[in-house]
Amino acid sequence: MHFLSADRELARHSYYAATAQREASYPALQGDARCDVAVVGGGLTGLSAAIELADKGFSVRLLEARQVGFGASGRNGGQAIHGLACDPALIERQLGPAEAQRVFGMTIEALDLIRARCARFGIDCDWRDGNLGVATSAGKARELLASADHLAQVYGYPMQCIAAPDLSQWIDSPRYQAAVHDPRSGHLHPLKYTLGLARAAASLGVVIHEDTPVEAVAPGNTPGAATTLHMANGRVTASQVLLAGNTYLGGLAPRVAARIMPVGTYIVASEPVGADLARRLIPCGAAVCDNNFVLDYFRFSADHRLLFGGRVSYSTATPADLTESLRARMALTFPALAATPISHAWGGFVDISMNRAPDFGRLPEAPQVYFLQGFSGHGLALSGLAGRLVAEAMAGDASRLDTFARLKHRPFPGGRWLRTPALVLGMAWYRLKDALA
Repeated sequence: MHFLSADRELARHSYYAATAQREASYPALQGDARCDVAVVGGGLTGLSAAIELADKGFSVRLLEARQVGFGASGRNGGQAIHGLACDPALIERQLGPAEAQRVFGMTIEALDLIRARCARFGIDCDWRDGNLGVATSAGKARELLASADHLAQVYGYPMQCIAAPDLSQWIDSPRYQAAVHDPRSGHLHPLKYTLGLARAAASLGVVIHEDTPVEAVAPGNTPGAATTLHMANGRVTASQVLLAGNTYLGGLAPRVAARIMPVGTYIVASEPVGADLARRLIPCGAAVCDNNFVLDYFRFSADHRLLFGGRVSYSTATPADLTESLRARMALTFPALAATPISHAWGGFVDISMNRAPDFGRLPEAPQVYFLQGFSGHGLALSGLAGRLVAEAMAGDASRLDTFARLKHRPFPGGRWLRTPALVLGMAWYRLKDALA
């Protein structure tokens, strides 16, 4: 967990934290408690599961080591996008065409779920429809349009394809050769959304404890026996448990922890540029991301700041030139913003799996303990669906969760000490491929 000291520093400078009010706090656990389900992790995944479980009549306690939304849930790029982080072909190979279509349909359900929860619980999170995928070269343009055609032909999910002559009607930038627009995806203020889910869960009777790190998970020794979670100031005993802390779980589940890696991702926010300039630069108002392996992603906030992300760190070390390098990429994308000051620079750590596919399932040694991880940068929408699937499984219908559990995952090579250097070298190769393209 050596990345945590850097993570705390990165959290201090977040634009989201500066613009979202924490109207509620939740007391740390003191003493012992019992419940039907204990959820470890107060991010989007854990809160989503808690809401679904409460709706099904379970008593739920949620245990968060720091504050609700502290991690990637409250600091990400804010883009809710269809599909998974991995290529659809990987799902097709592993599960077959019919199940791949079922999985894709669930990712669209995940987008609808965000809208439904905002409406049901009155969550004001600056939601805006639209996502624009863009390509930085002729070769990347061919890949982008072919991918869009595949989604339309195989999955019945058409998007609007935009050739170079028409790009200025969608985005005013010299960098791009083609684009595809998806009106069903969108973007939001992730911390406002996460805090809204916490309020919703509490209103349904979920007991939330902040500042309550779980130190050990002790499953019962017999089938059906309860599991006990040990904290510094108490214990929680539950019939079923969900581990939803991703890279923050530490040693609670080492066998599955080896299948994900923390990857740092970083964002800057410009000073407000005004509604007119924001509308001229991205007339469609969509969030934007390119299709490079090491990609840039950006969008305008509700107060007309450009939020621009693109640097990643596979070593968990924060780049020394973080603000300046992202400001330079922002200016390359939009020359009109070359002199615009940066007001905030922050980042956080997402969990990636080897194949970029989500990793959902149960602990082999303790099937009453579920885990949800490996969102690989696609978690804003998918985490909500994941919470729904695990609640269905805990209530007796594991069919949809088991579809994801059939996906094959491997530990990162090199073990604890060598997997990070190996990943750094691998990512250097992909950066070179992006540059040559």
